[in-house]
Amino acid sequence: MQMLLRPGAQFDLARRLRAGGATLGEAFEFTSGLYFRGKLLYARTFARAPEGVPGVLVIAPGAGLVPAEAPVDAAQLARLGKVPVDAADRRFRVPLEDAARLVLRALPSQTDIVLLGSIASAKYVDPLLGIFGERLLFPPSFVGRGDMSRGGLLLRSARAGNELEYAKVEGAVRHGPRPPRLPRLPRRP
Repeated sequence: MQMLLRPGAQFDLARRLRAGGATLGEAFEFTSGLYFRGKLLYARTFARAPEGVPGVLVIAPGAGLVPAEAPVDAAQLARLGKVPVDAADRRFRVPLEDAARLVLRALPSQTDIVLLGSIASAKYVDPLLGIFGERLLFPPSFVGRGDMSRGGLLLRSARAGNELEYAKVEGAVRHGPRPPRLPRLPRRP
């Protein structure tokens, strides 16, 4: 994130961030690389949100659930970076729960919510499960995978047009053996 926030940075995204013309999705994609790029492409490909509700929401530390297309500037991004991603920290948990309640109220009662973040730890699961309950789903193919492997899986699935299967987070097995490595992707021209 330091490279993106460096005042003298002259690449396009850094200049747009300083001017407030970047999106939260772009900023997170830059700072997280493959991991977030895969999540963002997958979510944009398969989101089926009802009209008037953003289909792709990002967990932004200290801000809750924010549309990926929301504009962000350097000061806002720097503030997000100061909040630990920890369900025990009120600065993270309270805005996340508040935003989740707003989303829940905006959704029809039968709409499921798919979590593409880490399911192995409590940092996202505990706050979101407490609000969304049995409507919170995740791809079971995430079990045993680290960040980069999940990002690669999501990127491959989105590019191939293959939506993953989902299961309820509530009561699910969220830890397991590491699956085999994904095959390397050919370099894109």
